[in-house]
Amino acid sequence: MCSFWASIALLGLGLQPALALCPYAAQMNANAKLTPPPHSHDLRDVSTKDDKKGVFYMNRIAPGTSELYIANVDGSNERPLLSNPVYEYHAAFSPDGKWITFTSERNGDGNSDIYRVRTNGSDLEELVSTPAIEDSVVMSPNGKYVAYVSTGNGYKANIWVKDLKSGKQWNLTDTVSTAANASLPNGYFRPSWSPDGEWLAFSSDRNSGWYGHGDPTFLGLSGWEHTQELSIYAIRLNGSDFRQIATKSGWSLGSPTWSPDGKRILYYEMTRENTWNSHRPESINSANSTLVSVDFATGKDRQVEVQGAGVKVFPQYLSDNNIAYFYKGGTQEGFHTTSGAYVNTSSTVIRSPSWSPDGKQVVYEKTTWTIRPMAKKLWSWDSDWDYRFTDVFPQLSNQNMLAITQKQLGNSSIVAMNANASNEHVVYNDLNSGFLSSSMVSQGLAGAFQPAWSTDGEWLTFGVGFWFQSRAEGGGWLVRATANGSYSEVLTESKTTLTANSSTINSGFPSFSHDGKKIVYRVWGTNSTLGDKSQLGLRLLDLETRKITVLTTEWDNLPFFSPDGSRIVFTRKTSATNYDVCTMKPDGTDIKVLTSSGANDAHAVWTHDGRIMYSSGMFGFQYECALYDQTFQPYGQIVVMDADGSNKRVLTNSIWEDSMPLFVPNSAL
Repeated sequence: MCSFWASIALLGLGLQPALALCPYAAQMNANAKLTPPPHSHDLRDVSTKDDKKGVFYMNRIAPGTSELYIANVDGSNERPLLSNPVYEYHAAFSPDGKWITFTSERNGDGNSDIYRVRTNGSDLEELVSTPAIEDSVVMSPNGKYVAYVSTGNGYKANIWVKDLKSGKQWNLTDTVSTAANASLPNGYFRPSWSPDGEWLAFSSDRNSGWYGHGDPTFLGLSGWEHTQELSIYAIRLNGSDFRQIATKSGWSLGSPTWSPDGKRILYYEMTRENTWNSHRPESINSANSTLVSVDFATGKDRQVEVQGAGVKVFPQYLSDNNIAYFYKGGTQEGFHTTSGAYVNTSSTVIRSPSWSPDGKQVVYEKTTWTIRPMAKKLWSWDSDWDYRFTDVFPQLSNQNMLAITQKQLGNSSIVAMNANASNEHVVYNDLNSGFLSSSMVSQGLAGAFQPAWSTDGEWLTFGVGFWFQSRAEGGGWLVRATANGSYSEVLTESKTTLTANSSTINSGFPSFSHDGKKIVYRVWGTNSTLGDKSQLGLRLLDLETRKITVLTTEWDNLPFFSPDGSRIVFTRKTSATNYDVCTMKPDGTDIKVLTSSGANDAHAVWTHDGRIMYSSGMFGFQYECALYDQTFQPYGQIVVMDADGSNKRVLTNSIWEDSMPLFVPNSAL
């Protein structure tokens, strides 16, 4: 949610090269390809349906495919686990080695439910299936229970247990005895059973804080995306004796597992900053973690089991004297053990390994980052709307034309089409602008971003330039183009290269006024991070006189005029660690802050009926941050509220980064 919204918030304001990226900077060098726009796709039946109010477009940053495999521990005899794979991940062997539990989205793209299957792929059984997230399921040693993570009952990740015979389910971590500060992160992740089945160990960011990343600025760290500080906890099956096992201020301690005798807890340990580096392809090689064990009874007798360079995760005892783990990133990526065994997996993307109790087999998922096709059907959390995938910055005109930045499916050009995603045509090819290089576009660091329609549907305005970390040194220009792509003009001045202490600014993320005579946009300059507010904020361009009016001089971004032209919605960095959704009058007065979660609330857009949608971090992480890949803010829900900030309602609940929402009513299809 540049997505997460926050995304946004930061989308334009960045700071320092290689920092403050947004989900839409794409997969960077990792798998960015420069392809001619527009990208062809199947229509996938986006049409009026009697039982729906219309289509709800949204973007998702997640692997395109994910399939479970099982192999011998040396990598031989690899085969698919399931005969009917759909989209599965986070598998684990049962303690008796007869079952494998896992997460699947077979009920719909984005809806995580939990299952189990025999190790030969037979007897597939659904364990828990709801519209909430169910994930990280593990069976008890006696086979009577499963523990898992669920966001049911309040959207926050908690540890739940289910009695497989009676069907009874209970929440272990959201109780009176485990209560935490609700305004701070409060998630619980990756449960692990003790060998005697009496205890569950897990990681949690409860009572930690909303931390950014990157370099210091005059208003907190430069990167808006949250990092995660985890500690290790344990609780009995009946919910008693909840206690902290290990913690380290400024660090993330994750994925606890037990020694065979149940006396020690093993986990990975990394700095909080490295939880960002560990899921970014451009920085993972600079990150590292250590594998540590402590005495379960006392939390003391800390022993370093594996150290050195590299991100080492998914630790697991194979025996009293042998530990298996996964080395994530780089040429050494693969399965490792402390006894010296090593299976290199760097030629493919393998994640979340779990070793069998006898140490002879390993189960894992293989993922690809193929992009979802435009209008691919997604799980719908609101039954009134048909949820569909879109590329970034979707905007609908009053004449029912859809415009997007074809970022993930193309080369960041502006593309328009019918509201049902048919009949695409290129409005503006950013590679013909004369401002940008194909290499920067292919890396996801430059392009034509955030198209916005004029009221009469004749024009689109957008920013062309260098975004995300590249705006620290590259310019940005406002451009408007006719909707048919026959004409375009540059509206503001900038330079291809911005130098330190330069007065030249990067302008972007525009929106037309209701009468089509003005454009609001955000600015950013090289001195912004030092507190030069003349290079921050929102500006208003008069298209007739070309006069520019300063509306704000705060850390503001992503402005949009309301459908009736009476208000502008935007995102503001309201503290060193927080972004909020705000509105104001078109003259910059009467600023109202509409969110107050303490987390990032950002990337707000107007709905067709005058409400506001945005991405919120208020419910925190749904999984350990360091274990994600190629994402920016790996969590967040899309929320809709009234224009005054009331009646907030959650529209999504996936484990992935969801953002860029747009309602398209049936009347527009």
